[in-house]
Amino acid sequence: MHPALNSDDLVRLRRQRPYPAVTVLMPTHRREPDNAQDPVRLRNLMAEAKEQLKADPAVTRDTRIDVSDQLDRALAEIDLVHAEDGLVVYAAPGEHEVWTLGRPVPERVVLSDTFLTRNLVSAQAAEQPFWVLAVASDHASLWSGTADRLAEERIGPFPMSRAEENFDAERQERIGDVPSTFRDEDTRHFLREADTALASVLKADPRPLYVTGEPAALALLDDVGTAAKGQAVHAPRGGVASGSAEAVWQAVRPSVEARAEQEVSGVLEELDRAKGRRAFAAGVDEIRQNVETGRVALLAVEENYRATVRDTGGHLLPAESGDLDALVDIVDEIVEKSLDTGAEVRFVPDGTLAGMGGIASALRY
Repeated sequence: MHPALNSDDLVRLRRQRPYPAVTVLMPTHRREPDNAQDPVRLRNLMAEAKEQLKADPAVTRDTRIDVSDQLDRALAEIDLVHAEDGLVVYAAPGEHEVWTLGRPVPERVVLSDTFLTRNLVSAQAAEQPFWVLAVASDHASLWSGTADRLAEERIGPFPMSRAEENFDAERQERIGDVPSTFRDEDTRHFLREADTALASVLKADPRPLYVTGEPAALALLDDVGTAAKGQAVHAPRGGVASGSAEAVWQAVRPSVEARAEQEVSGVLEELDRAKGRRAFAAGVDEIRQNVETGRVALLAVEENYRATVRDTGGHLLPAESGDLDALVDIVDEIVEKSLDTGAEVRFVPDGTLAGMGGIASALRY
């Protein structure tokens, strides 16, 4: 399973494939008793996907066997004990992937010549992932964070350590055993290497960055490198470079929460300015029309806002999820299309857009 989506993943998943490329979407549950139904529903959806393959005259016998085998392999990899809010399974001739999402998805099976990615895109935009670099004079670790979790990443040389016999400078400095090592040339070289490795990560997957460690380590990192400067938020705290996810999270949490509050305020201010210049739209129908013409510059969506609609050809009208022609993932479709046209997409806490119907936008013109 994959914890986060980056731009390279998205390009790879969106490329055209030999028919059929199968997408299986299923909402999942994190806790009892709701999660008891998930294994049965998943097996039923996989069986439905195989039935669609069997019934499709465009799918040859060899291809059907291949893709059905890929679905079986994917099923064997899925761990519903650690489920989140949504599950996406991709299968095509010779390949399969499983993704877990922090947002609900509609239950459906889709056969096409591309994988359905709008739900992944929407989930990634909602999670607003960030990086945390935790540094000491002898250790540097990299962490991937979202609103509700933090996980250590093993990318490139991370985690990095200076191998010295009986050397634990971070511990010794905390208890006063040795003078600061942050004027030592070997320490400068180590932190310069960490900064270079960080630059490669940020180039491949740009995100907001938080850097934590002793004040002396943060100062030296800024002095010897460039990647951690600029937009990086410093969260000084010693003893976290080799610490647990909880220790790193506690170090950066006040900064992460403060930044989130500032960003929400900035979104509301931009929407107010858009109203003043009559470049504002709200509601899925009005916004969908504007996003189709590339007019949306900023899209704001409440975190748990969902809408089920029916497309009449000119407008979107409210519908029930059980209606045959209902579009249950219209918000995800709007998010993906907005990103495709270069718009900024921001998810905000529920209730923030109460007077705007849960979704609003600032237009380019």
